[in-house]
Amino acid sequence: MTVVRSRLAALAVLRQVLDKQRPLDEVLGGAVGDLEPRDRAFVHSLVAATLRHLGCLDALLDRCLDRPLPAKARPVRHVLRLGAAQLLVLEMPAHAAVTTAVDLCVAAKQAGHKALVNAILRRLDREGRAWWQSLDAPRRNTPDWLWSAWSTGYGEAKARAIATAHLHPAPLDLTLRDPSEAAPWAERLGATVLPTGSLRLPADHASVPELPGFAEGAWWVQDAAAALPATLLRVQPGQRVADLCAAPGGKTLQLAAMGADVVALDRSEGRLGRVRDNLSRAGLSATVVAADARTWTPEGGPFDAVLLDAPCSATGTLRRHPDALWLKTPGAVTGLAETQAVLLDAARDLVRPGGTLLYCVCSLQPEEGAAVVEVALTRHSDLARDPIAPEEVGGLPDLITPAGDLRTLPCHLGEAGGMDGFYAARLTRSA
Repeated sequence: MTVVRSRLAALAVLRQVLDKQRPLDEVLGGAVGDLEPRDRAFVHSLVAATLRHLGCLDALLDRCLDRPLPAKARPVRHVLRLGAAQLLVLEMPAHAAVTTAVDLCVAAKQAGHKALVNAILRRLDREGRAWWQSLDAPRRNTPDWLWSAWSTGYGEAKARAIATAHLHPAPLDLTLRDPSEAAPWAERLGATVLPTGSLRLPADHASVPELPGFAEGAWWVQDAAAALPATLLRVQPGQRVADLCAAPGGKTLQLAAMGADVVALDRSEGRLGRVRDNLSRAGLSATVVAADARTWTPEGGPFDAVLLDAPCSATGTLRRHPDALWLKTPGAVTGLAETQAVLLDAARDLVRPGGTLLYCVCSLQPEEGAAVVEVALTRHSDLARDPIAPEEVGGLPDLITPAGDLRTLPCHLGEAGGMDGFYAARLTRSA
């Protein structure tokens, strides 16, 4: 019964993501809340694998189907996707993958198609692995508009390397409250110290709350790329710093640990709850404010430094959020770029003359990164780029653009497991 319930939960999640266009993280909790922890983890793993390899899975299913399934049998398509993912991605035993898919078909009130499901999955067991190996997985699993954007922005080879990185789950990266303790914590956790200073655990790590150091707030989860922007502000103890669009709070914690007087601002009161929780766990303090950065007037006047992690398409985090491959659209990116430009103007107004402004996004789309900054530099004569040096990012020159901005790609540090795609530009406001 548990086997069917876990697959039913996976089916419900996949339908919400692909049919209702809802984010995976948003629907997962409600679908798995009453399952055992191991079953919850399985549901997430199965759905994520299906979404990560959706293009290839659909190509093989189309090869097996004589004609498209009728609209009323749409759930059957999802059952086949989940079954094929168990066979070809998770590499489960064929009898388990086929039997549970047929049972799922019945449980989903699609019993009339159970013979079809059985036949297709058995054929995939016999012939599908050879077909699978022949597919161009990076290209098949990347929507056309993203492939085109990355090929134009970074070149065909880099686009392929980015898409290849998306085929694998991301490892777990940790940021230490005290970076000087990297070596002992790495030994205690069985982690690797990356050149940028983050600690890295493999993707199959233990549950985060069960890891040493979690309860006492010695570290927090934060991708290695996401941990770089706060360090690039070069803040000094006692300086006033605003962290705009702060939730979930990793950068706020970094800045507070550096000794800055931090104001963490986000317009979502709900999301700020997590910021408060993380600050409390780490024994750090910051002023937490729920407000819209575009209209906010702070007490105490302008800041010594402002960090703006602007809302974006988040295409740099597709290793962690494979649902976004199929939920994002070019039109959404255009609208976000307009919002980013407005937020950057507002952030500039919050920086004192002589202060520093750090703009960043976890997006791979050039129109959300350098394009936004170039427009701001044209519009504000008192802003100037402060180039970032390789020594500031672990001595990795590949992470720095010719203009001196940070640009990480999922294929960077590939031999160590990659990193999120991030863009950051450091600007100064003239006195």
